[in-house]
Amino acid sequence: MARTDAGVLQGGAPAGQEKEKAKRKKPSVIKRVRKKFRVFSIRAGMDLPLFFLILVLLTIGLVMMFSASYPYAYYYMDGDSYYFIRNQAIFAVLGVAIMVAVSYFDYHHLHKFAIPLLIVTYIFLVMMLVLKDTSLVPNIKGAYRWLYIGPINFQPSEVAKFALILVFSHLISLNFDKMSTFRYGVLPYVLILGSVALLVVLEKHMSATLIILMLGAVMMFVGGVRLRWFGIAMAVLAAAAVYLLAFTDVFSYAMNRVYGWLDPFNPPEGVDTWQTRQSLMSIGSGGLLGLGLGQSRQKYLYLPEPQNDFIFAIVCEELGFIGALIIIVLFAMLVWRGVVVSLKAKDKFGMLLGVGLTFQIGLQVVLNIMVITNTIPNTGISLPFFSYGGTSLVMLLAEMGVVLSISRNSAIEKL
Repeated sequence: MARTDAGVLQGGAPAGQEKEKAKRKKPSVIKRVRKKFRVFSIRAGMDLPLFFLILVLLTIGLVMMFSASYPYAYYYMDGDSYYFIRNQAIFAVLGVAIMVAVSYFDYHHLHKFAIPLLIVTYIFLVMMLVLKDTSLVPNIKGAYRWLYIGPINFQPSEVAKFALILVFSHLISLNFDKMSTFRYGVLPYVLILGSVALLVVLEKHMSATLIILMLGAVMMFVGGVRLRWFGIAMAVLAAAAVYLLAFTDVFSYAMNRVYGWLDPFNPPEGVDTWQTRQSLMSIGSGGLLGLGLGQSRQKYLYLPEPQNDFIFAIVCEELGFIGALIIIVLFAMLVWRGVVVSLKAKDKFGMLLGVGLTFQIGLQVVLNIMVITNTIPNTGISLPFFSYGGTSLVMLLAEMGVVLSISRNSAIEKL
């Protein structure tokens, strides 16, 4: 093989073939640019068990929301029994479409949105304080939780939860090897978490504050922060709570709920525990098998706004202990599958983001059930996929779309 003709190389391979191989090895400039800026990708396919668990819970939630809401809607919405379910169903369809679309979105691009979204969150939270007692931020039962912008209304604290999870995932993934240090593993997260929690507290939104603090702690723990810092944080928070309760009136609005929680059937004068009492009676009357779907008695204007935070009490009354337990198991399976998918993500950012979003659902479910059973004071925590609220449902489903996007790159067996 010593020929060196124009058409043949010294080793015997035709020159044309070598050029073709070189072209195949080196992608064109256009293809490289497309790959760099590609936002949507099918990748390995979404995790179907997680997807169907979400759809099952959403379907059960819609059925129970209609069952719980139609008497209240008929009375307060000019005889329109379908008012709440019609709106919720529209947002559910929209949310599922967004969830599927987001599942094709390459979640790595969310790195670029972490800091801008945190800034937007601060703007929203400050607006809540500056514009309170206006048409944009009305006083609802002594709190300022809702921002009304035209036909859209939402709670900025819900945006804050996602922004916190995203920015913590972003920063921890960049500094994962330095999380044992105070400068990179504690200080920036304490500053962000503390400032966001303080702004939400000033809205008089204790339930959101509690969830935000717990989410921050979960993210930092998974990120590798040393346990001694959690002990120090608990001591500081306890001391601050004692000082605020003893020497200020910052939490005076919440103390009535604590007094009512201690004895809801014999509350102190001026403390309203009607909702809690009706919730406990709903749960008790359900028994083992329940009264039957649609057969609740407490939803007939006894339990206030049964389609919202206390919807699980109606679930217990109509489906009984067995039905409520099945729903709790479905939520547990959703959280378990979400965590498994997230822990098998191929990068730290995906792992942290998935764990944070999944734990948000788990925390809200646990706290909501604790409220309706009077295990903790009434703090106004909605039940994911069940409680009425269009914008919050769409946002929740979009967040689940992010977890499904992570599952497309996760090293988990696809069914």
